[in-house]
Amino acid sequence: MWHHRHVTSKPATPQNLRDLALLRRVRDRIDREYAQPLDVQALACGVHMSAGHLSREFKRAYGESPYGYLMTRRIERAMALLRRGDMSVTEVCFAVGCSSLGTFSTRFTELVGMPPSCYREQAVHATAGMPPCDAKKVTRPIRNREARPSART
Repeated sequence: MWHHRHVTSKPATPQNLRDLALLRRVRDRIDREYAQPLDVQALACGVHMSAGHLSREFKRAYGESPYGYLMTRRIERAMALLRRGDMSVTEVCFAVGCSSLGTFSTRFTELVGMPPSCYREQAVHATAGMPPCDAKKVTRPIRNREARPSART
């Protein structure tokens, strides 16, 4: 027997449309200022929302929290810096705006599937001679919502 799932979505009220415009501004700010010391409170203040409201609405709109999106941007930039091979993992960590090497390494490993030091070694060899635009596509991190569930046996 097939059941139709009722999709709950908010009607497109003027307030919801304003919220979506503000969420795009937050996302654009993260894209531009990922290396700055951003936190949800600062992002929320920038668009005159509470931190809780911003977090809930951002996740509803983009599938991940503002912090998760920020860390994904930072890790993507870190991957590019590590591929160049001229910076240490610690230098890259601070260059992309992370203040904790442990948090950076943990999140990097979750998104990329290996620690940053291993990635640096592999990427330098794997992308040698490859144009940077192709190297970026080949080595792009997989966000949690894009990851395929593992096959169970």
